[in-house]
Amino acid sequence: MEPRQVADLSPDERRAFFERDAGVDAVRGDVADIVERVRREGDAAIREFSREFDDVEVANIDITDEAERAVDAVDDDVLAAVHDAIDNVRTFHEAQLREDWTREFDEGRELGRRFRPLDRVGVYVPGGTAAYPSSAVMGVVPATVAGVEHVAVVTPPAEEVNPATLAAVHEAGADAVYAAGGAQAVAALAYGTETVTSVRKIVGPGNRWVTAAKAAVRGDVEIDFLAGPSELLVLADGTANAGAVAADLLAQAEHDPNASVVAVTDSASLASAVCAEIDARLPERERADTVEAALDNDASGVLVARSMPEAVLFAEEYAAEHLSIQAADDEALLDRISNVGSAFLGEFTPVAAGDYASGTNHVLPTNGGARSFGGLSTDMFLRSSTVQRLSEAALSELSATVTTLAEAEGLEAHAESVRTRLDGE
Repeated sequence: MEPRQVADLSPDERRAFFERDAGVDAVRGDVADIVERVRREGDAAIREFSREFDDVEVANIDITDEAERAVDAVDDDVLAAVHDAIDNVRTFHEAQLREDWTREFDEGRELGRRFRPLDRVGVYVPGGTAAYPSSAVMGVVPATVAGVEHVAVVTPPAEEVNPATLAAVHEAGADAVYAAGGAQAVAALAYGTETVTSVRKIVGPGNRWVTAAKAAVRGDVEIDFLAGPSELLVLADGTANAGAVAADLLAQAEHDPNASVVAVTDSASLASAVCAEIDARLPERERADTVEAALDNDASGVLVARSMPEAVLFAEEYAAEHLSIQAADDEALLDRISNVGSAFLGEFTPVAAGDYASGTNHVLPTNGGARSFGGLSTDMFLRSSTVQRLSEAALSELSATVTTLAEAEGLEAHAESVRTRLDGE
């Protein structure tokens, strides 16, 4: 692997970095057909698509009991790690909870805001080439902390669904677990089937089929956001540990061949050392083929900036899902960057810590989404409503403003609703 200069990137190369594509458009048509089939045919469509896409004959779509049994099937050390992750994620998300409030803004004008949980939500937990008990924790725990009454989980079927994933789903507090994956699982959560209960909101990461399905059902059901393959940008100066930078890049690259992993630094010597570390460590990785494919991605690379300000500008425009800052003054650099899903400061804060157990959520915006919104939180499982109470004197104080604006809009009855109260007619 060889470093490249930020200043030498062509317009097409820059576009590849800053306009990352999750490949959703290519599957929208097929996904629309899958969603409609599930909406019409329910469980029968789920079973058919499980045979076609997962090569699995699904007898029981509802595997809630299987998830409970999985707790006794996993190794004690795995279960202990799951419990530790749950505790840390729960503690962090409990700190996010909002409290109802009411305040008197003027005498007799009392306004407030209250927060209530959604009653039913669905969490997508990926399967496929790897098991993701961590995604179960990240999706289910914030929902239970928010007070959601019914949390349903869908996860792709298999001859044996990974017991660590199922145990994590159960221990995190899910109320129902279904063996369904891909677009068909999203459709089942959105519209319900004979077995699957429909929900108000669907959250959780997935492949491009899952993402396209979330886009297709949005409007009929709420979603968290559209997320693509994993992303990491490491912002480093000459003080960074090249081995630590390389290790983070390799770790995120093993998620998916389409993952985007970037290091940008103002130090040419660090960039060369990072590339050398990657070349040396790559053959040792169990998922070396996946890692290599991700490193060859047009949106991946080790880049040298002419200065740290140029590197910061690159990071801000990139709007990374994960931003690791490994530099002498990491907090000062972070202060100059607004567009980031989750930030990791210092050599001893690997992104993997946030992926699993530090307590923050790893369901985060990708493809530049961090320019507009943040990651999964308890807020996403809450609805807010406003409350107000006016005294007669407070209404009288507002009456001229209300009636004048109402009549300016041609809404005479609005104005009259105020006068009626004050005139006693």
